Amino acid sequence: MNIFANRNFRYLYGITVLSAVNSAIYTFIIPLVLYDLTKSSLAMSTMRLMEFLPNVLLGMIVGVVVDRVNRNVMIVYGCLVRFLLSIFLLYSISAEGSHVWQLYVIGFLLATVGYTIGNASNAIAPQLFDKSWMTEIQSKFSLVHTISSVVGPSIAGALLMWLTYDHFLWIYVVCMGIIWLFAIKVEKTETPIRPVKQSVWADMKEGIRELIGNKNLFMPTMTVLISNFATSLIIGVLTFYVIDVLGNTKEQLGLMYSISAIGGIVGAKIMKPLQKKFRRGQIYCALPLIDTFVLILFFFAQSWWLLGVLLAYRTCSSVMTNIIFLAIRQESTPNHLLGRVAGTSSMLAKLVVPAGLLVGGLWAEGLPIPYIFFVSSIVVFITFVLLKRSRFAEIV
Repeated sequence: MNIFANRNFRYLYGITVLSAVNSAIYTFIIPLVLYDLTKSSLAMSTMRLMEFLPNVLLGMIVGVVVDRVNRNVMIVYGCLVRFLLSIFLLYSISAEGSHVWQLYVIGFLLATVGYTIGNASNAIAPQLFDKSWMTEIQSKFSLVHTISSVVGPSIAGALLMWLTYDHFLWIYVVCMGIIWLFAIKVEKTETPIRPVKQSVWADMKEGIRELIGNKNLFMPTMTVLISNFATSLIIGVLTFYVIDVLGNTKEQLGLMYSISAIGGIVGAKIMKPLQKKFRRGQIYCALPLIDTFVLILFFFAQSWWLLGVLLAYRTCSSVMTNIIFLAIRQESTPNHLLGRVAGTSSMLAKLVVPAGLLVGGLWAEGLPIPYIFFVSSIVVFITFVLLKRSRFAEIV
């Protein structure tokens, strides 16, 4: 059966597409607005922090709420709140005498509501669709987000020649309104039945126990954490390495990242044919082994285009890993615990990123940067060893 024949999927897919459009607008326009207001890189970095904090600070609490409240209600009212916040954002930027603190508050609230909607959408999927569809659904959603990340900034940059910030934000508001209307159309589902009524703290502990005790989920969760750390080691120094050490231009840096983003599209497209030939566990275990050799090649790469090709593989691998991981999480977690398990694992995955960025930054201050690629390859190889010892390829 063609998944697009399913009414619920069409609405959720529409929400995903419009959300990707809005994400491209937001990430392109808001830094420019902040720069015009402050001429400060610190202000721009602070805004990114506002978008990062909800996941870390509220991830587990949001998971508890998602498991306690009807997911349809959360998605519909969450989309309504986000629509209203987008109107406030438009007003704040359009009005004379805009204040940066207003943008920080709105940015934090938008990120919080967006994360809540994402968690609820993740949890409602097994209620709306057969679990055998989870991998295909994640592949199609990942493809949308990846294509948006590749072409979104380029299109927005070109349109900036004819459109003002206000025009972009009007598009943002209209998309938010349509997303809300789509959310209303999604089929109603039952509120998950909680076996025992207990405190919020007890609910969070139950989610942690489920994550740790789920043999299909715990090991890939740990490998995601380790892999995120290895990736953040590189992210923190790569731009400096390409520009300062290798002496490439900013334009070449942009082309390098454009090449790398194409890998994400490839990863989302090849998951379905690969699944016909191999078990998901086999694919998941093979990716970090190949990643290990690719990271070693980073040490020898001396040109921006070769780094772009290597990054493209890493992006491809990352997208495929995430598709499999999210599908397994949806399939193997009891639905009344899915919000908490998703919130906990997502929070942990985000927490390791600052640690990797800090280590990478300190390394670049006094040590040769290429050797950090070897360190990253060792870290990734550890994930391969852990997966092989757990016999994960045979389980999933």
